[in-house]
Amino acid sequence: MSAVEPFRVAVPQAEIDDLVRRLAATRWPPLGPEDGWSAGADQRYIRRIAKDWAAFDWRAFERKINAVPNFTTIIEGQMIHFLWLRSGRPDAIPLIMTHGWPSSFLEYLSVARTLAGSPEEGPAFDVVVPSLPGFGFSSIPNKPGMSPRRIAGLWVRLMAWLGYSRFSAFGCDWGAYVTALIGLDHGDRVDAIQMGYVSLTSPDVTLDRNDPAEKAYGERRRRWSEEEFGYFFQQGTKPATVGLPLNDSPSGLAASILEKWRAWADCGDDPAEIVPTEAILGTLGLYWFTQTATSAARLYYESRRDPVVLAPGQRVMVPSGFYLEGSRPEQRGKTVRMGPPPRRLAEAAFDIRDWTVGARGGHFPALEVPDDLVASLRAFFGAYGRPAR
Repeated sequence: MSAVEPFRVAVPQAEIDDLVRRLAATRWPPLGPEDGWSAGADQRYIRRIAKDWAAFDWRAFERKINAVPNFTTIIEGQMIHFLWLRSGRPDAIPLIMTHGWPSSFLEYLSVARTLAGSPEEGPAFDVVVPSLPGFGFSSIPNKPGMSPRRIAGLWVRLMAWLGYSRFSAFGCDWGAYVTALIGLDHGDRVDAIQMGYVSLTSPDVTLDRNDPAEKAYGERRRRWSEEEFGYFFQQGTKPATVGLPLNDSPSGLAASILEKWRAWADCGDDPAEIVPTEAILGTLGLYWFTQTATSAARLYYESRRDPVVLAPGQRVMVPSGFYLEGSRPEQRGKTVRMGPPPRRLAEAAFDIRDWTVGARGGHFPALEVPDDLVASLRAFFGAYGRPAR
């Protein structure tokens, strides 16, 4: 592992100018039936976003990123970018926070600052927010095999290199899976884990179709799989095909990302109803300037080739908490949200100490309900995390 080096975001002006030119030159398809969002991205909405994105002050946003400590290091030949915010308190809890797709380290920018802010009462944190390999400013893997399980091992090495022989972990989406695998494979290095998604299941239990609540969950899961899961199979089998057009068209990239943000956030037809517009446009800019649409999609491909299946009786034994998005009725053309599985299914796979289903917020709690998430993190890790030692 190489030395930890300070990092500063500095996108060349020529790339910003090229983005604006490409947005203006978008070859929009002819409008067909007024489907809105039901058939995919709403072109009228994406046209408006393209205008907003062209006018977005990336330089001001860049200064906001650079206002927090950014670093890079090389682990097993992979360059990893990460934020590292230290509270200055000797009793601070080391916490690594992992994002998912189509998201980035920016998802945790505000929450990380709050957690590392050394409150007078309650726990303080030393927060590490890495960019997944192939996302953001982490380098694109040049060899196959960068699966979530391998990433979990990289994070353990990263935390040890930063001086944390033991730590706690949190994650949503792919970050929840990586966090679960840290608990499964490296339980001797992690004190507690909290996740926004139940990513591991046990073969020892199955849905009880005679139980009304479990039957309803099974139906929601079936509908979600039928209507929303196409991206998973496409990116899991042919990520390079997906990435080529997205790397060439910023409007296409915006359509791909924001169709998911609109579907997964707790909003109506505009993610900006609950997610700050700056975070939306900043995330689009990050994917565009780093040219990571293909490499980010490839994580699905790698995961399918290195699946983790619990054996009978196997369980994540570290204290585990969940901060989950709730289910919701169908609204404005949205597919019914799958919602959390029955707790008893998760308990077969995890040592659950806290099970919280948010009253509001969706797939991106750090952006949608940051105060609620911070309160949950402080309560859970205050009880089960431990200071660096």
